[in-house]
Amino acid sequence: MTPDNPLWESAADFAENCSWIAGKHVAQMMRENRFTDWEAIFFAMEDDRFAGYCTFLKEDYYPENRYSPWISSMFVDEAFRGRRISGQMIDFVCGYAREQGFGRVYIPTDTPRLYERFGFTVIDSLTNYGGDIDQVLSKQI
Repeated sequence: MTPDNPLWESAADFAENCSWIAGKHVAQMMRENRFTDWEAIFFAMEDDRFAGYCTFLKEDYYPENRYSPWISSMFVDEAFRGRRISGQMIDFVCGYAREQGFGRVYIPTDTPRLYERFGFTVIDSLTNYGGDIDQVLSKQI
């Protein structure tokens, strides 16, 4: 989704009001239009309702960003979970990444099993700005 999309502000509201604390940051990124070059945000919709979102970024929430590009801020609304929306968003973003010339993508998480189901492999761990340690997963696309 791009800022010229008529749903942009509604999408930012969805992110800001979602149950995940990172949603407020995602909404702020949207409102400040912080996406540059090939960076993007993607929204999943079902029956004209926002079901989830994820970002595709150069850098993520780590002082030491030694990987790129990141599929990040993956969120699926509780009402839509169990419908394989995460997998569909990952597939879509991986296609977008290939179009941008990338051969590999990275996902940060504290729940690596979720992404291992989609072909990702744990390759590292990084300490985020909050002081927590996240697993870094990678997938060749």
